[in-house]
Amino acid sequence: MPSLLVAWILTASQFPSYVLPQPWEVAHEGWRWLQGGKLWAQLLASLWEESGGFGAAVVAGFAIGAGAGLSRSLREFVTPLNAAFMSIPPIAWAPLTMIVFGLGYTAIMAVIFIAAVFPVAITIQQGVEGIRSGELRAARVLGANRFQLVWHVVLPSSLPAITAALRIGFSQAWRALVAAEMIGATRGIGWMVSMGGQTGNASQVLLGIVMIGVIAWLMETLIFRRLERRYQPWLVQEFR
Repeated sequence: MPSLLVAWILTASQFPSYVLPQPWEVAHEGWRWLQGGKLWAQLLASLWEESGGFGAAVVAGFAIGAGAGLSRSLREFVTPLNAAFMSIPPIAWAPLTMIVFGLGYTAIMAVIFIAAVFPVAITIQQGVEGIRSGELRAARVLGANRFQLVWHVVLPSSLPAITAALRIGFSQAWRALVAAEMIGATRGIGWMVSMGGQTGNASQVLLGIVMIGVIAWLMETLIFRRLERRYQPWLVQEFR
């Protein structure tokens, strides 16, 4: 992080401040937004949209991925669909969602959902397919029903894939959120970046970009890495 800050300062010194402002100028812009009571409103709007779309994508993606991993017929049906939808940039759905739902929360949440659900489903499917068949057979012999099979065998054995799915899904969802807000929103971090670009306010643009990066870094540091540390001792013991 310090090296990135030094690189920013050195690079910005080669350009006028209205083209590439220094970090302290961006910090001053952030303070101005904070004093006006607008910064938290933009941040909370983006987090609210992200939590709705990404949360729904995780639930649906886990159900689809786990089902496809356990059922060959479902896998043969779902895999081509996942491949087709994965090839479409999520932001391409934004105009359609805005026509259907209008501007606002629901349209942006739909774009986020589309962006995240397919990567989550594919990653979970691959994790379930990688479970050793002997474990599944043993659970079935012991009389485990489908719910018990998923809860006691599939879920624990798929923890690395689940964390990877969350990480990949969040990154896709977060990028889709910002892009969708830049196209058709009246608030949010993406809207801040878009408005800053339209008004020639480079400090506002960089403020939004910094916020996007910091939130992604916090998710990686405080959520995903902690999840990995939680199940790592169990995995080491399991595969000895």
